[in-house]
Amino acid sequence: MTAARVLQDVTPPHIPEGASGMTLLVEWPPGATGSPPHRHSGPAFGYVVEGAVRFELEGEPERVVKAGETFWEPGGDVIHYQDGNALTDAPTRFVVTMLCAPGHPMLTFVDDTELAARAQLRAPRPAG
Repeated sequence: MTAARVLQDVTPPHIPEGASGMTLLVEWPPGATGSPPHRHSGPAFGYVVEGAVRFELEGEPERVVKAGETFWEPGGDVIHYQDGNALTDAPTRFVVTMLCAPGHPMLTFVDDTELAARAQLRAPRPAG
């Protein structure tokens, strides 16, 4: 039996010298909407341990990432719209490792004015 298996293999953007990293365990109760729209100063790599994450990045359609699956985002200028629990009847837990550009916060919230100015960059919303 193999002790390790590749879950994700991506080429991240350039990581500047002096960058820092952190790994978080995020736990959302049933139906939690997650963080408001935000961006990360560097790339983020995640693995869903339990449940399902509603995941949406600027320019990509909303999707659900289920337990055992991975996600990643490039960080920088890309808005991260959703990361909440896609389940209304069970908790969701995921582990995410984020790399932070030197001198920048790991997470910055996006205000309504910027969301409106960039609305054309968001993928069409699901009907319903």
